[in-house]
Amino acid sequence: MLDTAPLLQPTSFPKIERSNLTTLQVNIGLKCNLQCQHCHVDAGPRRKEEMDLATVKQVLQVIKQEKISILDLTGGAPELNPHFKFLIREAKKLNCHIIDRCNLTVLFEEGQQDTAQFLADHEVEIVASLPCYLEENVDKQRGKGVFDKSIKALQILNELGYGKMDSHLILTLVFNPQGADLPPPQAALEEDYRKKLGAELGITFNRLLTITNMPIKRFGSMLLSKNSFDSYLNTLKTAYQASNLNKVMCRNLISVDWRGFIYDCDFNQMLEMPIENNQQKPLHLKDINNQPLKNMRIKVAEHCYGCTAGQGSSCGGSLD
Repeated sequence: MLDTAPLLQPTSFPKIERSNLTTLQVNIGLKCNLQCQHCHVDAGPRRKEEMDLATVKQVLQVIKQEKISILDLTGGAPELNPHFKFLIREAKKLNCHIIDRCNLTVLFEEGQQDTAQFLADHEVEIVASLPCYLEENVDKQRGKGVFDKSIKALQILNELGYGKMDSHLILTLVFNPQGADLPPPQAALEEDYRKKLGAELGITFNRLLTITNMPIKRFGSMLLSKNSFDSYLNTLKTAYQASNLNKVMCRNLISVDWRGFIYDCDFNQMLEMPIENNQQKPLHLKDINNQPLKNMRIKVAEHCYGCTAGQGSSCGGSLD
């Protein structure tokens, strides 16, 4: 895989600082049952990295200590970590709103038969990747048969109450562009999803998020192999909107890797750009109580233009 990290430094991206910390986004493992083209994590079936129980307990300690209100679980497929359910049970006791970033098809993997019901029982918000409402596009991006499995998973979630107007079970869908383009306007695309999925398949959901593809890891390598890395980066920089700076996710979030080291965002994690202490050593979860994070300078590079281009983008979708 071609490495884009050296091409993202130096940068002219503006300096920014963290505000109040509200969200802990935790990557609890890189193993995934899919291997998607747009994946900035380079997750897949052969990855073995996973968060152990001791680190999971450190996550819970930080939630309690820092009064974290949102726990955002990601991977890989986070459900494949053997401590996934333990973490959710314990985080619920700490009054966290929990998000599971689910690829949908994982619900049909061995040992996951009760996962959908478990998530409903614990009122976990499901943020589900469905990069298009057309079968051909989804299967091209994620693998043959993924669209059908995704639809079946959404139907199961709907039956449990997810995505219903009168339900407190939140089902959020996620769109990623097929290639080196910015996402279309989120509100208009959401209506297209509702018409296509609702009218033809009877599927309901609460909202759609559009997320810009980042020029790192697998997607970045693809751009380099097609000689389109520079043009895509220029697309991001040309569409830069200064007004998005106040709304980027890194102002209120830190990202945690499977070992417990912390980063300003998930993208910095994949670029191995950790938050550092005064001795320029990577910070770990166990060090947070000795290192105030508010007002700390956030590490930036050229990929940060992806979060501030056009309508803006974050793990919470458009910034508009």
